[in-house]
Parts: sequence; structure tokens; C-alpha cells
Amino acid sequence: MQHIKYFENCISEFSKLPGIGRKTAMRLALHILKMKPESAKRLALSVVELKEKIKFCVECGSISEDDMCGVCLSNSRDRSVLCVVEEAKDVLVIEQTAHFHGLYHVLGGKISPLDGIAPSDLSFSSLIRRIKEHNVEELIIATNPDADGETTAIYIIRLLADITGLKITKLASGIPIGSLIEYADDFTMMRALENRNIFKG
Repeated sequence: MQHIKYFENCISEFSKLPGIGRKTAMRLALHILKMKPESAKRLALSVVELKEKIKFCVECGSISEDDMCGVCLSNSRDRSVLCVVEEAKDVLVIEQTAHFHGLYHVLGGKISPLDGIAPSDLSFSSLIRRIKEHNVEELIIATNPDADGETTAIYIIRLLADITGLKITKLASGIPIGSLIEYADDFTMMRALENRNIFKG
């Protein structure tokens, strides 16, 4: 097949996205070619605006239009309960259930030796600070139930072992082993929150 510069450039950029291989990238590029010019421009503008106007909350690490997100600023949230998640997308999934009323802490990933992600690459120091500053009574570990997620959960329980009076729970039934939080439906997520239990590592 002949090399078509701008088409190949688009495929190359799409291929850099997580979970997107060359075949999928090619389908996306072809789809954009078939779009009406105004639709393609709206898509491009939404990407630019996303990058320019959305940031990560300085307190919890979730996404926000301002320096601090609406959850952290809300006076109606239960500040004695903190839910630890891997990524900001997990906050969005849990919030959709409208069943959790505490605060969040986004680690920015999970411990993964194979991917070169060590504890120092994640926001554990700010987690400890927030627990102590806000007198958190319960910490809910909501890492994904895969190998790296479980490793991260065990690291958290050991890291916080010396903090007296802190109850540590973990999402229970509802999230199958090996699945990801982002794919859980609202009912499954709600059941997992309801059935959380004391986490002993």
C-alpha cells in the first residue's frame, strides 16, 4: 500500500493511545475521513479544550475544571471516609452510583514492577498526609482486583499499619477477580461498596 503521509500520521497518533492497535487506529482514521468537516472540527476542538481546560485536582488527583474538584470542595461529603482508587476514571465510575458520599484519593496508577512503576511513582505520601490532616476514620481500598491492584492494596495496608484508629476496608463482592472497576455497572459497584470488609492484607 502506498504511503499517504497525513493518513499515516493520524494512524500513528491514534496507535499511541492505550488499547488502540494499528488496525483500530486505521478504522478510526477512515471514520474521521468520512465525517462531515464540522463534525471533525468539533472532535478536534474537544481534544484541544480537554487538554487546555481540564486539570487534575491538587487535593485528590481526580479531574476538574478548577484547581480543586467539586467533590473536595463540597461541604456535604463525609470527610471521615476516604476511598483510594488507581485512576481518575475510577472516581467517575463510583460517582455514577450516587452511593458513596466520602472523599477520594487517586494514586495515579498501581504498583507494577513489570511496568517499572514503584511506590515512589504514586501519591502515597499525600495519602498519608490527608489521612492525618482530616482525621480520616475509614479508608476504602478500591484498587482493581488484578495482581498489581492486589499488590498495591497490600502495600497500602502495610504503609498505614501504624495509624491508630483507622479502619481499612476493601471493595468486596460485586467486582470479580481479574476484572476492572471501569467496566463495572452501577449495581455491581453499589454492591461492592455495600459489602466492603476489613482488609487484613
